[in-house]
Amino acid sequence: MSDPKSERIDDNLSVIVLAAGSSSRLGQSKQLVQVDGLPLLLKSVLAALNANYIHVIVVLGANAEQHRKTIAQLPVEIVIHNEWKKGMGSSLKMGLHHIVKYRPETNGVVVMVCDQPLLTTEHLVALRNAYKKSRSKIVASKYKTVTGVPALFDRSLFPLLLEINDTQGARVLIDSHVESVSTIDWADGYLDIDTPEDLRLLNQKQG
Repeated sequence: MSDPKSERIDDNLSVIVLAAGSSSRLGQSKQLVQVDGLPLLLKSVLAALNANYIHVIVVLGANAEQHRKTIAQLPVEIVIHNEWKKGMGSSLKMGLHHIVKYRPETNGVVVMVCDQPLLTTEHLVALRNAYKKSRSKIVASKYKTVTGVPALFDRSLFPLLLEINDTQGARVLIDSHVESVSTIDWADGYLDIDTPEDLRLLNQKQG
């Protein structure tokens, strides 16, 4: 496998990391859960940076200042979403509005969440490579019975992403445009950290 850092940036593709939620079901900040010795938010953002996308935008909301400190040293663009309680869709739109306004040259964007602890740089590179090869409007991750995020959306779909309901996620667009979707298998995508049971499963998997 080629070194992700050697991949050339030639398509003006960016990443939006959604990290605005309050982790109410977990009972503690998922962004600060330690995975491989790093806060989960930091680990997720590093995976995006190491994949060499041209811009990485991180949307923070609940406990924003505390979470900002974990990534303050990184070359990312932090967007604070004060109305994060409206839902994940509102956070996605906040990040995409930032891209449209400040990074209008962006030709496509990867939407990812910060609570998939087994996400790797290699998978994010695979999404880009599949997009460049297939030129599908959407390249999504496939795990178990789910086709979802991380997913790369062509800029032609930005207007539709900006119209999704505040309570919905990017999957609503994936599900409604199946004819435009290519997929990358990612067996570990099923694990996200929403509940104490999820955290137990992660700790068990990591030994």
